[in-house]
Amino acid sequence: MINLELPKKLRASANQAHQVAAQIFRPISRKYDLAEHEYPVELDTMAAMVDGLSDSGTQKISGASGGRSDDEAPSTAVLLNANGGNMSALLNALETSWGDVGLMLSIPYQGLGNAAIAAVATDEQLERFGKVWASMAITEPSFGSDSAAVTTTAVLDGDEWVLNGEKIFVTAGERSTHIVVWASVDRSLGRAAIKSFVVPRDAPGLSVARLEHKLGIKASDTAVLLLQDCRIPKDNILGNPEVNVEKGFAGVMQTFDNTRPMVAAMAIGVTRAALEELRTILTDAGIEISYDTPANSQHAAAAEFLRMEADYESAYLLALRAAWMADNKKPNSLEASMSKAKAGRTGTDVTLKSVELAGAIGYSQRLLLEKWGRDSKILDIFEGTQQIQQLIVARRVLNKTSAELK
Repeated sequence: MINLELPKKLRASANQAHQVAAQIFRPISRKYDLAEHEYPVELDTMAAMVDGLSDSGTQKISGASGGRSDDEAPSTAVLLNANGGNMSALLNALETSWGDVGLMLSIPYQGLGNAAIAAVATDEQLERFGKVWASMAITEPSFGSDSAAVTTTAVLDGDEWVLNGEKIFVTAGERSTHIVVWASVDRSLGRAAIKSFVVPRDAPGLSVARLEHKLGIKASDTAVLLLQDCRIPKDNILGNPEVNVEKGFAGVMQTFDNTRPMVAAMAIGVTRAALEELRTILTDAGIEISYDTPANSQHAAAAEFLRMEADYESAYLLALRAAWMADNKKPNSLEASMSKAKAGRTGTDVTLKSVELAGAIGYSQRLLLEKWGRDSKILDIFEGTQQIQQLIVARRVLNKTSAELK
């Protein structure tokens, strides 16, 4: 049974992440929101600190190796009531996103590709790629949420894979040292032939076509990548290279079981930031928020705050559950999608409602509320939109296949 009280080790890690958010991220949040595409040099100091903690054994949070516990491998026996890499990564993402989610997505060695590597890499690959900074390239100009529609190809040529295709909306696509690219090894076999490949930044044939201008998370670079006869070593294909038509592409889809709770944590961090700011504004305005008085007997703004706070708590608990299941080797596809759907929806609702309740000051740049409103929207979109998450949940609950329920 899940224990909702965080272990002392994780509390210490979360507190350290919160200090980074408060002392490094918050003070420079507006600066890099206004200076889109400018690299936040302050993150170099943080990257060095994270590396030092990982090397000393104090915390194992650098790179994909942070996504697995010490005695964990892709097919190990079930662990009993463990709180390992997934839970630690979730809490760190939550706390740093409380500071600034765009900067959180820019932290070296903490890319979404690292979670992909942790999800499906072999032990040997984890040894090689466990501490790289990896972004993740899935989306293409021809599709968004339908991950099975990948058209990028990977053809084996001797001891190298040759990749061709275009990837869009790649978070940290310009800054990361490696990119986890989804490509098909045989398009005639459909989704079963989709595999993930680790492409080094300096691989011949890989280039950045452009950087996107965005509504939010402006501190993070979002790139369009071109793969033109891009060559990588044969053993850079993650996990099992064999195509199993019966299994489909469940292997690469395991990536989302790790990353969706992480994105949920980002949304939860932004949500908490907005709620804390709104509470201060309401209190200063003389509006009391009571937990002893029925909501319908309180000021309308206080009642709305209580509703949003309840949504925040439920999103937080769903994310904890999904991460705990991942650490304990329990299938968590349903719970990962539930947590991502709930947190993404809650984040946009709470941040925009907070802007509204704060009035003119909420819409201005005097506070970070309006920025959090912009930042939160992407957290309801990437790693699978709200609609896709609800579709996945429905399939799991109704025991329907993707062909039966579209």
